[in-house]
Amino acid sequence: MKVVIIGGVAGGATAAARLRRLNEEAQIIILERGGYISYANCGLPYYIGGEITEKNALTLQTPQSFFARFRIDVRVKNEAVQILPDEKKVIVRRLDDGSEYEETYDKLILSPGAKPVKPPLPGIDGKRIFTLRSVEDTFLLDEFIKRERPKRAVVIGGGFIGLEMAENLKNLGLEITVVERLNQVMTPLDYDMACSVHGYLQKKGIRLLRSKAVTGFEEQEHGISTLLEAGEAVEADLVVLAIGVAPETALAEKAGLELGARGSIVVNDRMETSVPDIYAVGDAVELVHYVSGRKTLIPLAGPANKQGRIAADNICGGDSHFRGAQGTSVLKLFDMTVAATGLNEAAAKAAEIPFDKVVTFSPNHATYYPGASNMTIKTLFDPGSGKILGAQIVGFDGVDKRIDVLATAIRAEMTAADLEELELAYAPPFSSAKDPVNMAGFVIGNILAGRVKQYHWHDLKSLPNDGSVIRLDVRTDAEYQAGHMEGTVHIPVDVLREHLGELDRSKPIYVNCQSGLRSYIACRILAQHGYDCYNFSGGYRFYQLIEHDGGFDEAPAYPCGVKL
Repeated sequence: MKVVIIGGVAGGATAAARLRRLNEEAQIIILERGGYISYANCGLPYYIGGEITEKNALTLQTPQSFFARFRIDVRVKNEAVQILPDEKKVIVRRLDDGSEYEETYDKLILSPGAKPVKPPLPGIDGKRIFTLRSVEDTFLLDEFIKRERPKRAVVIGGGFIGLEMAENLKNLGLEITVVERLNQVMTPLDYDMACSVHGYLQKKGIRLLRSKAVTGFEEQEHGISTLLEAGEAVEADLVVLAIGVAPETALAEKAGLELGARGSIVVNDRMETSVPDIYAVGDAVELVHYVSGRKTLIPLAGPANKQGRIAADNICGGDSHFRGAQGTSVLKLFDMTVAATGLNEAAAKAAEIPFDKVVTFSPNHATYYPGASNMTIKTLFDPGSGKILGAQIVGFDGVDKRIDVLATAIRAEMTAADLEELELAYAPPFSSAKDPVNMAGFVIGNILAGRVKQYHWHDLKSLPNDGSVIRLDVRTDAEYQAGHMEGTVHIPVDVLREHLGELDRSKPIYVNCQSGLRSYIACRILAQHGYDCYNFSGGYRFYQLIEHDGGFDEAPAYPCGVKL
């Protein structure tokens, strides 16, 4: 059996190694257009920033090491330019001299990956504009920085690569401006969760321009201008384009393979394309979202590796199936960690999946042990079954641990009751006896059981100001005096029982505290004394983040489980 693989990196290289482990006799050829077969794509920004200091640390495998271990024929700088499915041939161009040759196959695996989005804007091909998708891109940018010693950089795009580049260039001492077309960075997060990231970026000295569309670039003698709508311009010494990626599927389209979302390659759960004996894996393929069941693109290394393994299994006579991806991701941003898995609100609404949500505020470990820091956890769940649909976490230490637990819970289709019962490792330096994941389960459980009703930040615009409802703040005197929502009555929770007579039982009461915990206690007190009570999800600290970000001006005017 002869297997030709077009493209290396995650999916292609994984498929090749798996093929060899399953079939010692197969002839395996990898055709790679670039000069590197398997490299640490996600590590590229950290080479620019100096965290990774050795060039060879980026290269996971070389053609020589791959051959030595697996006897796989790896041909770098060999570009597949055409697939002839009827003849089971690939036309290959040697990039060193431009000559072409034919390579036959019994089975073909496409792993072309994705390419950086470069919109056709004026000046987009300037020599001071860089992308970061390959090792060659990385070395080109690194050489420019060492040669030109730039002082200012503009990063276009506030996704993973954009923010990682902003961090690493900032660590080199550059002044950084991040330009984002949307009103938030990190679209795996909902807007309210992204507000923490916005404030943190600015605290770190990064200028963040949101809701700004780039219209072009003008190269100067010693710099470059990034032109924005409404005539604005940002001056810098270099620009990094991190707008996003698109499936690189021109070869597949030309070969007549069926294409799906955004031109991606359609595959079944065995990674088979619409053409017999051709498989496809990685960032170029359309896949099913594990939670929503909708077709989507999730260009992450984890799914690509799994798909490469599955394709190899099936080529070798197995029966492996890809059950979908849920987009579990994590980002280091200076000392902050940002993570998400499953559905966010936008994705749940687009899929027309009913959901509710809770926002909890938990320390990463026991507060009496030195160094505790808080994390904000937003958990989406099915309001009928309590099944966990998605989670987002922004914080510092311990975020990665909790998102992995919640990702596992989603994959296992666990409910809030299951989160309550999880027995997770506890010692004061690592967690609390009630882990933040347990706490999310407890809060959801209270809502599902009807022990408490809640309202959210975007419900505030819908609350009447005619005196028909009571807004109650149960924080301490000092907290209240430091800042509070307009129109709130202040009664600290510890003296609430003594002041119940001051509250009109005929009016709904909307309670807030700093994090949502004391207001929950207040709601339990009030409910058992006959009051109709609602707890503010996330607390005043969450409200402040959104208020300072300007989000209340754009808040959707719809209630979420609020009785008005």
